[in-house]
Amino acid sequence: MTLVPVTYTGGIYRHDEIIDLIEDLGGYIIQKHVIAQEVVLQCLVPDEDIPLIQKIAKPLTGAVKPAPLVGTEIAVVSPSLEYHHLPHTSCDVAEYLRRSGAKTNMVGLSRGFGKRIANLSIEERDIINEHDLAIYVLGNFAECIGHKLPVLRRGVTVPVVVTGAPDREALMEVTEPPAEGYVGGIGRIMHRWRRPEELEKLDELVGEVAHVLDRRREEIADDPLSVSPARLMEMIMDHLPSLHGSTHPTPVTVQIAGLRVKLPYDESADAIRGIECDEGASVGEICDLIPSRMRNYIWIRIKPYSETGIMV
Repeated sequence: MTLVPVTYTGGIYRHDEIIDLIEDLGGYIIQKHVIAQEVVLQCLVPDEDIPLIQKIAKPLTGAVKPAPLVGTEIAVVSPSLEYHHLPHTSCDVAEYLRRSGAKTNMVGLSRGFGKRIANLSIEERDIINEHDLAIYVLGNFAECIGHKLPVLRRGVTVPVVVTGAPDREALMEVTEPPAEGYVGGIGRIMHRWRRPEELEKLDELVGEVAHVLDRRREEIADDPLSVSPARLMEMIMDHLPSLHGSTHPTPVTVQIAGLRVKLPYDESADAIRGIECDEGASVGEICDLIPSRMRNYIWIRIKPYSETGIMV
């Protein structure tokens, strides 16, 4: 059974029928948003059952559409928190990725500005490496991007997609960027992105990110994870009732190969390690639980089958 990421949007009336249907079909609800009288569900559902979900959603005035980034956590990296780097382009990129299902976190670098002094701290590097992918929102000049990117990329092990004003050909004349993807035409713009040509660029960025993440999923498929991140999320939510009262929009954030649990590591890590899976193994046997550099949350990395010999 192949699970594909989709977003369901519809009225709040009888939306529980859609939730029950998705769960009965073997799918997972990654996140639920209730906005006034509208509900948005980010889900992983069986590919062959999408027509059935659409059929049942139609009388409820609901719509099901692909959302390629559901179940991913992405770092949007800006060279600084200053006005000319952060407020507009970086925020629009982060928001547009959320509309495609991603959970995004903004990372403003303390020493990312200027060709001469650009640098990446150990803490910033570690935070970026806790994500599935990083998007570096850089500036207008190819020479500047070519000079700074190798420094800002140093020690980062997750895939990187770069944005900047120069097109790919202009950037390649200066340097071959050490990144898995690049989208040109997105530089420093001092207004919100609303024009059709600007939204097309953001769509292009979503496509590039989805393409890079698909390659990552293919690598994982060669040595499958011991448990699906979405299934592990459900087990943790069932065993830790305190998460249901959390004020976080996503108390458990699903990643491609792990989770971020928004509870203090010292207080809750042992409880999560001791959760028993259906096959008798514990979460601690099939996962590494690591103190996150983000507010001392719990970062869970799921071990591959080749390492554990267990498939939950």
